Amino acid sequence: MRGAPMDSCADGFFRIAAATPRIRVGDVLANTEAVLSSIRSAASAGVSALVLPELVLTGYTAQDLFLDRTLLEATRAALQRILAETADLPLFIAIGMPVAYEHHLYNAAAICFQGRLLGLVGKHNLPHHGEFHETRWFSEAPARPIQIRMFGQDVCLGSGLVFACTDEGAEAIRIGVEICEDLWVSNPPSNTMATCGGATVMLNLSASDELVGKQAWRRQLISSTSARLFCAYAYADAGWGESTTDLVFAGANLIAENGAILSETKLFSSDIAVADIDLVRLVSERRHSSTWAKDTTACLAEGMSQPTIIPFSFGAKAQPLRYALETNRSWSAHPFVPPTDSDLAHRCETILGIQATGLATRLAHTKTTSVLLGLSGGLDSTLALVVCARAFDLLDLDRSGIHAVSMPGFGTTSRTRTNAERLACALGVDFRVIPIGDAVSQHFADIEHDPAVVDVTFENAQARERTQILMDLANELHGLVVGTGDLSELALGWATYNADHMSMYGVNAGVPKTLVRYLVAYAARTSSTETAAILEDILSTPVSPELLPPTGEGEIAQRTEDLVGPYELHDFFLYYLVRFGERPGKIWRMACRAFADTYDPETIRTWLAVFYRRFFSQQFKRSCLPDGPKVGSVSLSPRGDWRMPSDATAQLWLDEIDQLAQEENH
Repeated sequence: MRGAPMDSCADGFFRIAAATPRIRVGDVLANTEAVLSSIRSAASAGVSALVLPELVLTGYTAQDLFLDRTLLEATRAALQRILAETADLPLFIAIGMPVAYEHHLYNAAAICFQGRLLGLVGKHNLPHHGEFHETRWFSEAPARPIQIRMFGQDVCLGSGLVFACTDEGAEAIRIGVEICEDLWVSNPPSNTMATCGGATVMLNLSASDELVGKQAWRRQLISSTSARLFCAYAYADAGWGESTTDLVFAGANLIAENGAILSETKLFSSDIAVADIDLVRLVSERRHSSTWAKDTTACLAEGMSQPTIIPFSFGAKAQPLRYALETNRSWSAHPFVPPTDSDLAHRCETILGIQATGLATRLAHTKTTSVLLGLSGGLDSTLALVVCARAFDLLDLDRSGIHAVSMPGFGTTSRTRTNAERLACALGVDFRVIPIGDAVSQHFADIEHDPAVVDVTFENAQARERTQILMDLANELHGLVVGTGDLSELALGWATYNADHMSMYGVNAGVPKTLVRYLVAYAARTSSTETAAILEDILSTPVSPELLPPTGEGEIAQRTEDLVGPYELHDFFLYYLVRFGERPGKIWRMACRAFADTYDPETIRTWLAVFYRRFFSQQFKRSCLPDGPKVGSVSLSPRGDWRMPSDATAQLWLDEIDQLAQEENH
């Protein structure tokens, strides 16, 4: 499905791997064959950067054999052979081996690329505790990198080297390398490589013996490091073939990206972990973080050591960066919703807690014991009512202070009207009905609008009449009007300006429509049987503003998703636009993968264009939003996360979406 590249960096996905060859301690020749086999496997899988375990060419457990000249010379010859046999591979390789120079022996990573030795990264932190005795054989890597002569070329040897790709469009490929214990210390080299050297990919050559509980600790360390540094972290562990005199190595290979484990091997498997990491997203995260910028600026402070940058190039023929549809990654169709039921329950409780606490705090501050909301029998107002009930319970206020108002108009159906009343009764709140038909008809007469013309005036007049009623009742009851509109509606501008767009506190402003559904479903599961039945029927009701007359059978005639598109698609688009600043083409390709069983590419592209048009043109409504709590990483509050001019044009983004039609045909 890939068409002509829209730019040289594709979608920014870079395939990396961590592998554990089966070795024999001291058998450099056999180990070289095993390493070459892993390299060929990685290359055939389209990997662009491969990390192998610490001291893999000799075995980590060689002990005093490290000082043997025969072993060292065999290892040097092995490296020369590996360079010769990988000269035609566009693969960045980190191989663990001992390196002798002058009076020192270093535990090092040889960085091989297309037949060249790019550098030698020495281990900086040598453990000498418990089962580890590395200071017996090795010296710490030089504090400042040194130049040594190897295979007729000058090679940099030291800690904290960063290997930077110079290919146009692939500048985000910056690779830092550290060795085992370097990760476990309080100030690992990766800190400086990421903040001062711009490394987005960290490779770790490790020999970590397996102990009960260590795997969980290791996973946590690697995932948290990748999150803290906004990087990808690939960890290759020693495994089968290491001496088991006292220890066992399990080949625990892991790849994490920004806090998430993307790939890992089973313990004791001598397998390979492969993942496509999203460099564009990592760079975006760094750009969005003002504290990250502060860290990088601090690197320029006087006396602070700077990482050594070593350039390399994949060349014109290689394409190290991929499009989304060329990756082995998948994306959740509902990024706002946790993937498992256990996570979902916890998330729902947290979100409801944020919403209720936000409202309760506002009520306490204003010394208000009364709230009003329009209760339509739809999802959004149902969630808002549940939140109001929780807020009143937090403040030990009588729920009779919650005034749920049904305001039936020209499109209200008996189903939604009945569900609204039943829900209010079940939750013990005040319920009142104020029909708006006569008032709106009088308004039509006043402005000389023909009520037979069911246009935007016909619809919006009803919405504004409802808001007027709520605001006036709030004055009468000394209460606050609680807004019911959700994050997805704000993104699309699916709200009548100065009508349902306006309130005194919008409890759903940070909750996207796909998550609203799960929150209401959670409320159903945790409610009494009677309340749960009402909520379940509300969940099965089509989403509609009910502003147009119902069908002859009394059913809802106006379905929101028929007009603006599926909310699950729009929430997907919203998440990747606002959270990561992704471009339309990449969002479309990810959506094609995520919704492969639901929507065809043309349908996704059509609604993507609708999303961008509405998102840009409706900013004026978001620029004057009422207060409301942020509940997740995506918010459209003009006071906080999203600031955008109301008169910005979407043409640049729409042009790119138009070009996707060509890609779709390939």
